[in-house]
Amino acid sequence: MRSPAELDHVRWHDLTHAHGPAADVPDLIRALYADDGDTAEGAIQELYGNIHHQGTVYPASAPAVPFLAHAVRHVPGRRDELLMLLAVLADHDPEDTESPHWPGSSVAAICAELARVLPDLLPCLGDPARAVRRAALRVVAAVARLLPPEVRATAEHRVEELYATDPVVVVRADALVALSRFGREVEAYDSPFAEVRLAAAMLAAERSGPPYEKRLVDVLAEDGAEPDPGSDDFPWTGTWSSDEHLTRLLTRDVDAGLTAAARWIAVGDLGSRGSRLGRDILDTWRDREPQVLGLLLAALPHQRDTRGSARCLTTISEWVERLPEPGADLRDTLHHYAHTEEETAAPALLALVRSRDPRALELVLRNPGPETLRAAATSFPEAADRLVPLVRRTLADGATGNEAIALIDALARSGTAARQAQPELLDCLRTRRAAVVAARRIGRGGVVTPETTSLLHEAAQSIDPSLSAAAALALHQLTGDADPALRVFEGLLSAQGPVHWHLSSLQALGSAAAPLLPLIEPLLTARYEWTRTAAAEAHHKVTGSPQRAVPILAALIGATPVGLCALRALAAIGQVPEELRPTLRSFAFSPLRLLPAIPFADVHPDEELRTLARSLLSLT
Repeated sequence: MRSPAELDHVRWHDLTHAHGPAADVPDLIRALYADDGDTAEGAIQELYGNIHHQGTVYPASAPAVPFLAHAVRHVPGRRDELLMLLAVLADHDPEDTESPHWPGSSVAAICAELARVLPDLLPCLGDPARAVRRAALRVVAAVARLLPPEVRATAEHRVEELYATDPVVVVRADALVALSRFGREVEAYDSPFAEVRLAAAMLAAERSGPPYEKRLVDVLAEDGAEPDPGSDDFPWTGTWSSDEHLTRLLTRDVDAGLTAAARWIAVGDLGSRGSRLGRDILDTWRDREPQVLGLLLAALPHQRDTRGSARCLTTISEWVERLPEPGADLRDTLHHYAHTEEETAAPALLALVRSRDPRALELVLRNPGPETLRAAATSFPEAADRLVPLVRRTLADGATGNEAIALIDALARSGTAARQAQPELLDCLRTRRAAVVAARRIGRGGVVTPETTSLLHEAAQSIDPSLSAAAALALHQLTGDADPALRVFEGLLSAQGPVHWHLSSLQALGSAAAPLLPLIEPLLTARYEWTRTAAAEAHHKVTGSPQRAVPILAALIGATPVGLCALRALAAIGQVPEELRPTLRSFAFSPLRLLPAIPFADVHPDEELRTLARSLLSLT
């Protein structure tokens, strides 16, 4: 350990942390000893923000360890917090110690320092405060495999004593986990303590990997139903709490996860554990919507407040369209919640619309909102004559931002010709309310009038590149005049910075964009993947030839956002290089979701990835 008197012996100015030079670290460490509790608390928070920032450690982190260890012993009121800071600083995968980068890494230096000061910290295992004992166990566990033999033997013996005799059950459970870091496997499924049984089952799940054996799943489902009230303060892995760790383990084995979620919901969905696990399963696994939405339906009566109910209903609204035929129980429940207070009524009504329940239409007409109108336009195309006037009126009332975008999209989904809603679209363009989307919609079937062309010409001069491009393209689509668009895109493609958005837009010009080929072709070899993707797609649209585009797009295919975009472009071309078929099969038949959801996206990216892959595989 090193006392604050030695802080000036370290060249902190030459070390760095998350925010640059570490010159502020000495003052933060001194502040830990302040009589003012707020000052010490603030210092700990700042240390979490610089020497340990979002899971990353830095060159200044290791030199701070012996000073933090001294503070642990001499600042009793902050002992548990300081021990936890040391534990998360030293957190690592034990297998990393064999990797080439480990010896020179910042985390290796931290662990070396912590191993040196650990004998001075072992008395904390006998501290009267259980929070301190729990935090001390995590410190021991962090470096258990890196301790010299004598220190290791002493530490392991102290941990074993806690496991056998500590009066607090959660401390015993923590001690069991710490023993596992010493390489000990303790059979504890028959322990009289649920917390210990749960810890043993989680360790076994980590060791075995999925699928988990039945008795392990039974313990996880039975003993994991009630949250550990202190788990958020005592993460075992990085900044994961033990509850989060349990959820991650169960999500890896979908059948075990569904079993546990059902059990947790059946006993009251305490802390929303079961419904949260269900949401994680939906995000991780394909084709589990029927089981999980059934669980969320069962969880609704157990929610303690409207926020919990709203979360369940929002998840149902996001996935209900994936059900082949939403059941009557689900639809009746959604109809009930659609009549409740606003926080739950809005997602319930949206879910009811997306479930195609006829009762939803009347509710939407009585209480219209942009998102529900857009959803209703898709679910009830036969009601366009009732929906479209309402959409137009709501748009004319001054909707802005995402609301205006949703309303314009509702017009498109209802099959409304742009000429029918042209007055509202022109007003959006004039007042710059969702002007980009309005210009695009006008271009797809608007009526050529002096007012229309004048507003589009004006918008084409905008300093907003997206608006100028959309307006110039709309002029071309309405009048056939490509010159405004060619001038706009020549400027956009010649500018510094990312150009892939503009390349994607100009595809609407088709062969009329041929004068821009000298600007497009060099971008086929750009370093930025998004630019190469958009350039290849644009080149094909302009020239009609797939020869140069297909190899570029095929090389970019992957389970990534840019890979999905390249796959979309390849599907539009309709060619599949033979060497791409194994990758496409993995996309088409993976049981796991390969891409995460994107907020406000109409189609889940993973669903699109699977659909496109299957479509391309069907090509001969």
